[in-house]
Amino acid sequence: MSLFSRFFGNKDANDLAGGQLEANPDIKRRLSLQVLFPDAFKLDSGQLVGALRSYHRSMSEARCEIDPELSREGKVLGLVGWGQHVIQLVGFDVPYPANALEACVAPSHYPQELKQRARSHKAHLMLYYAGHEPSVFEQYVALAATAGVLARLGAIVVLNESGHTSFPAAALSGSDSEGDIMELLRAFPLSILYCGFVKLEVEGIPGVWMRTYGAPLLDLPDFAAHAIGHEEGQRYFDIFENIFGYLRESGARLAAGHTMQVDEEEYLRFRVPSEKEEFLQSDAQLLVVEVIGADEINR
Repeated sequence: MSLFSRFFGNKDANDLAGGQLEANPDIKRRLSLQVLFPDAFKLDSGQLVGALRSYHRSMSEARCEIDPELSREGKVLGLVGWGQHVIQLVGFDVPYPANALEACVAPSHYPQELKQRARSHKAHLMLYYAGHEPSVFEQYVALAATAGVLARLGAIVVLNESGHTSFPAAALSGSDSEGDIMELLRAFPLSILYCGFVKLEVEGIPGVWMRTYGAPLLDLPDFAAHAIGHEEGQRYFDIFENIFGYLRESGARLAAGHTMQVDEEEYLRFRVPSEKEEFLQSDAQLLVVEVIGADEINR
């Protein structure tokens, strides 16, 4: 069966026998990362396979299929995969939509020179998870690994449009990593790439609102907090990461009215956004984090 059919999850017994790549038609949500290139590109399947197999020992038998006719037209449609993972590739020799690009690049923390290169990019490739790994987090790790492979082939910045964030592609390439690159990808703070941390200045409200985007895709709530100023960014980034870590390790669920101690002297209460905080409204769960005293903790 054709690559196009298998890209959309259709195959027959002959495909099964041949071990060809096929997107999982039953996946409930398609996580995605987007990769920017400074110039028009043509992905060579042989070159990409070599880069995939050399990236990490778990990818030593990675495979790749790219439609050659579309490649000649400056487009990419293909599949890469290893183990339980299958990644759909969709690319174009045109810039990523400007508004979505800026929402990811502006709040991120890396040099302005690289941000300008991202804004002036000429081509992009979208990565969609379409495999059989049950862990959403591991799906993101597989996407990040694929982006890291593409960094070795010229990619400059990786976007997570759902998370309103972006990250230097070179940092995912593993070229400077002394340890296990997959373990490094698993150790990343969630709000660096797998979801986003954004500061919001709201007209008429002093101070700065800080919030996450995209955490519900990881089966976690998004969080928001009202800070005195930008200088509290690292504090609230750490608070949100501590909460994420606790929820991932414990499997606990948070709701409005719950309280939590996140370190020896930091106590928190959670609530839903008020009617006046319409700028925090979300289709998924979002909880406002408020710092409280030790005597206010639920017992």
